Amino acid sequence: MKREPSEPYSYQDYLQWEGRWELIDGVAYNMSPSPTWEHQFAIVELSFILRSYFQNKNCYVAIAPFDVRFSNDDDYERAPHVVQSDISVICHKHQLTNNGCLGAPTLVIEVLSPSTALKDRNEKFKLYEKFGVQEYWIVDPVYQTIEVFGFEDGFFKKREVFGKEQQLTSFVFPDLTVEVSSIFFPTE
Repeated sequence: MKREPSEPYSYQDYLQWEGRWELIDGVAYNMSPSPTWEHQFAIVELSFILRSYFQNKNCYVAIAPFDVRFSNDDDYERAPHVVQSDISVICHKHQLTNNGCLGAPTLVIEVLSPSTALKDRNEKFKLYEKFGVQEYWIVDPVYQTIEVFGFEDGFFKKREVFGKEQQLTSFVFPDLTVEVSSIFFPTE
């Protein structure tokens, strides 16, 4: 099937491309260049903390590259949204396939980098809210903060910002706490 130039891209198009890409509302976003050291450090530290916390809780932690597909009509083969969230926590095993996650993870974490910050704060924020991600963390390595958004009544209504001297507490998992300073690369 040939795609018209004005037609939005779908998961089927995405499968044909070289390199790392994301799709939001059928629009393609290139994932180059590679993330910074501070970005990678935060992901590794957070994934270790989350993996330890969820070890016996029937939730699974995935790190990018890992496709998360969103679809308005559950047609995930033609999904107009395919993102590679930095970290996804999936608490419904039936969502997991050999090719990623179908539908909203329970918790999504994006670590900001200069090339993705606006997309993470705007397009991805709206996408995660639209599809009911229960909690969204935006990690800022420059300012060493983590913004936590909690989903309620169809929107991200709860918001809390944690600085590097604070302890983050999850909205969805109240006994999940993170020493914010532990996820940022030491500057001294």
